[in-house]
Amino acid sequence: MIKRQRQYVLNILRMIEELPKGYSCGVIGRQLTRCSTSVGANYRAACRAKSSADFINKLKIVEEEADECLYFMDLLTELKGTDQPLLKELIKEGDEILAMVVASVKTASANRNIKNQKSEIKNLI
Repeated sequence: MIKRQRQYVLNILRMIEELPKGYSCGVIGRQLTRCSTSVGANYRAACRAKSSADFINKLKIVEEEADECLYFMDLLTELKGTDQPLLKELIKEGDEILAMVVASVKTASANRNIKNQKSEIKNLI
């Protein structure tokens, strides 16, 4: 997953470099740069989490940033001069990464809840 996210971020950065020069694309490009690099950085931090709660919290940040990337790429689809095939491919990849992160958050939360449940079996000794 780390390699896939890294490639995703690099592809977004390359796409941003090719955006038409203009105020709107510049603003969206900077925002997309911030949130896409945050996806990778926070996922990496989640892999080094100190506890399951820390892991879940960091993954939730990844989820928010990945969703934000999709938002800005969606805006780019409405602007003229953007590379639509590449953008569509990046949006598809972003959707898949977001789905994996959401599934990971659900799994980690469920596993954490199982560990936190007290046993109903009484010690008979």
